[in-house]
This record gives sequence, structure tokens and C-alpha cells, in this order.
Amino acid sequence: MFKTSIKSNLLKAAILTSALTVTTATYATEFNDAYSAYQAAVTDKNKADIERYALQSYELGKAKFGADSINTGNLALNAANALIANMPKNTFDKEVKQKVKLLQPQAFELYQETLKIYRERYGDDGIELIDPLLGLSDASSKKYAREYLDDALDIAEDSENAMVIADTKMAYFERLVNSSFYTRKVRNYAFDAHEIYSELLPEDAMKRVLNSFRVANVRFAEKDYDESEALFLGVITQFQKLDYNHPYELAAHAKLVQIYELDGESEKSTQHCIAIGSMKPWKEDIEPTPLFRKNPDYPISYLKAGKSGSTTMSFTIDKMGFVKDPVVTDTQGGTKFKKESLLALKQWRYAPKFVDGKAVEAKDVTVQLDYYVEKR
Repeated sequence: MFKTSIKSNLLKAAILTSALTVTTATYATEFNDAYSAYQAAVTDKNKADIERYALQSYELGKAKFGADSINTGNLALNAANALIANMPKNTFDKEVKQKVKLLQPQAFELYQETLKIYRERYGDDGIELIDPLLGLSDASSKKYAREYLDDALDIAEDSENAMVIADTKMAYFERLVNSSFYTRKVRNYAFDAHEIYSELLPEDAMKRVLNSFRVANVRFAEKDYDESEALFLGVITQFQKLDYNHPYELAAHAKLVQIYELDGESEKSTQHCIAIGSMKPWKEDIEPTPLFRKNPDYPISYLKAGKSGSTTMSFTIDKMGFVKDPVVTDTQGGTKFKKESLLALKQWRYAPKFVDGKAVEAKDVTVQLDYYVEKR
């Protein structure tokens, strides 16, 4: 089969039409070799090779099967998905921006080609069109992505297939959640999907667990801590069944630390601090990042006077992730900065250091808190 999506597929892969004929044995071999290499790369999760051989398979397949063949459409979809999967995330770097400018239009054209072929084969309302439409939203700016997302959702809802609707709504949410186009309606799509997944999928289904994590984050951002707590605990329960540490398990523990500390329940947060410490290796050359951080109050008299300063402190992280024995090693700008810094630091929580599977104290940890007034 030729349609293998890098992202979660909504649809089953299309199977090669048996009536296709091979023009020459040599040409067939070249295509078969490229496609076999592509399949191997997918199995090995080698993104660079996936992209390389997906593009080769597409070019060879288009010449072999013809520009309007459904197989060519499937190969174009594979190639476009591979390009999007390899798209750099950090677009602040000039070289990265240049790479995105090259890859994005190429992926967009491939998705358009797939969509054209699929429309001719499956009609305007075929659910097969959802994949390339979602792909076009990925290869477009967020401003124009909504048009393709709306088209995909219309087709999904017309299908009356609950899982297709849930998957499409979740894709809609993921595309716009961190953009200026994130609205209440987009937010609700994730919750709609959650209801469907909860009804149709078992608790340990990865799709359901990942959705629960996303909904928990929304609830947390909305300060609905009771609901987010329950969801994060459920996520952790399912991830603990895996034989490896999933990044979302770590993130769920971290969010629970924040929830419990905000509620003044440090005892509850301790188990999650310890869990993170046991899962995440301690790096001596990197300053530990607090799981919960209380910002110091700016002394009112200093604030009114526009007074800036800083406080550097040394401390120990104990076996439960609490700050122990904080000492000011340097302060600039006034003694009130020192007082407020110590009060704040004592409320911070960390993941404890683990050595040979046991939590130990981490001494001589340092942190500097800076105070400054922004001048307008």
C-alpha cells in the first residue's frame, strides 16, 4: 500500500490498483527499490530517509503510473507528509527560515496534487479528502489554514463517522491552539473529541491519553485545577504502564506540582517532584529548573523610586525537592531585595537529584533574581 502518513492517519491507506502495468522491468525495479527503502525508513522512524525516499518514490511513481493515477496521489501525500514532518520548528534562525521557505511551498503543491486526484476519484465529499486538506492547513499560514480545516471538518461531519469527526476536530485544535486564531470554538473542538474518545476508545488508547493531556492543559490554563488534576492523574496512570518515559508523563507530573503548590498542598506535590527526579537524569553542568517558582514581591519603596537590583543565592535541594538552607552570596541595590528573594526562594520546588536510583541532596545550587523597572 502506498499511503503511509507520518502524522496520525484518519483514513486507511489506499491499495495499489491491480490493473497497473509496468512499462519496463528496469524502471519497475527503480521504483520498487525506492519505495521499499521508504517503507524501511518509516519502520526505522528515520525522518531524513523518509523524506528522501518518499520524494524519490513520488517522482518515479508519477512517471510509472501517470499524473492522474490514484497511486500517484498516494505517493504525493507520503512525500508532502514527510516534508512537513521535517519542517524546522524554530523559525527565528535565518537558515531555518530559508529551509521552511523551500519546503513549505513544495509540500503545499504535493497536497494540492493529492487533493485534485482524490476529488476526481472519490468526489467532493469523500472522507479520503480529509488527509490532504489537513495537510494543506499544515503547509499554509495559520491565516489561510482555517479554510482547509473548515472544509475537512464539513466532510467529516457529513460522514457521520464519530471517530473521523473526533480526529478532524483534534487536528483543527492542534493547528490553531497556539495562534491568534485560537477561539472558544477551536477550544471546544478538543473537548468534543475528548467526549468521543472517552466513549469509543479504551482508557489506555494512546490517542485518548494524548487528547486527555491536551484538554488537561487547557483546563489548567483556565485555572480549573480540579478538572485538570483529575485529567493529569489519569494521563500519568496510563503512561506508567509503558516501558519507557513519555515526555507527556513528565509534563503531567510538572503540572501537578504547580497545581498542588498553588493550592498550598506541598505534601501532594512531593511525590510528583520525586517522580520527575527519578525519570529525568540530573545534569551537573546545567542549572536545575524549578518545577514551581514563586516570583518575589518588588519592594514598594524601591519600585516607586525606580530602583533596580539583584540577589544571588546558594542553596541545597533536598531529597524531596524542597529548597534547603538558602544563603545570599551577593546582593545589589538594597537589603529589601535580599529579604524578598529569600522569602520567594523558600517556596520553590525542584525535582530531586537521583544517584543509583536513590534521591540525594544536591548542594551548592545557585540562582540569581533580577529586579528592574521597565522605562517607558
